[in-house]
Amino acid sequence: MRRIILLLTLICAAAVAHAQLYVPGETLNYRMSYRAKLFPNTEVAKVVMQTTEATLDGMPVYKVYGYGETAKAFSWVLPVQDAYTVWIDPATLRTKRFDSDLHEGDYTFRSTYLFDWNNLKVHTRWRSRQRPEQFKTMPITEQSMDAVSLYFNLRTVKDEDIKEGFAKDLEMVLEDTVRTLSFRYDGREVKKVRGLGKFNTIRFRCKIATSTETAFRDGTEFVVWISDDRNKIPLYIESPIKVGSVCAYLSSYEGLRYPLDSFIKK
Repeated sequence: MRRIILLLTLICAAAVAHAQLYVPGETLNYRMSYRAKLFPNTEVAKVVMQTTEATLDGMPVYKVYGYGETAKAFSWVLPVQDAYTVWIDPATLRTKRFDSDLHEGDYTFRSTYLFDWNNLKVHTRWRSRQRPEQFKTMPITEQSMDAVSLYFNLRTVKDEDIKEGFAKDLEMVLEDTVRTLSFRYDGREVKKVRGLGKFNTIRFRCKIATSTETAFRDGTEFVVWISDDRNKIPLYIESPIKVGSVCAYLSSYEGLRYPLDSFIKK
């Protein structure tokens, strides 16, 4: 469950020309469901992504907060409460700090990344209930990002570039490594979103490298459908797992910068 919730937080925007990367007041609510051959499509969790204006160390920042938790009907099986917070410099649109606070049953995990852009380094620390705190400083490039702001940054891709053959590799900072995430354009289609209706969408196939950082063999792969309008927000995400698949779909929204023109009908 933790991996799927993280994937959802990864995908909280995509490409549009001249779009504002971070929109204070924008809130996206998602539902997550599990489906298998002999198991009905069942809602198992909910996720919210919210962008606000805040301060960090006395300086103004954009704050992106993501929170996911198990639906009440399944909380007795595996109670999940995962939170991610990112602070972004509004002038450079680069991450200043990233925090995660994960609670999944008896498992807990906390991490903090501090980005030093002047020296192109990131200082990470992380710990769980089962292991003591660990530290690592790693070199980064101008393209390195945390998992959440990585997809917000994709809003800078020009709309006319999203066509056959469009693909891109990005660098995602994790606790002790910088891993490659690859995505490619996979076409446009009308997609039905449960509870909201039908939308014109742009489909991308994405893959996260394995622990070898750049090797994609057996890496996590998922598909995301984003709204084919100026907002370019994720409407539907699907990821296969060992048995069945997990889906996340937009259930409600507010504070979008533009009208959701991709909407067709209920």
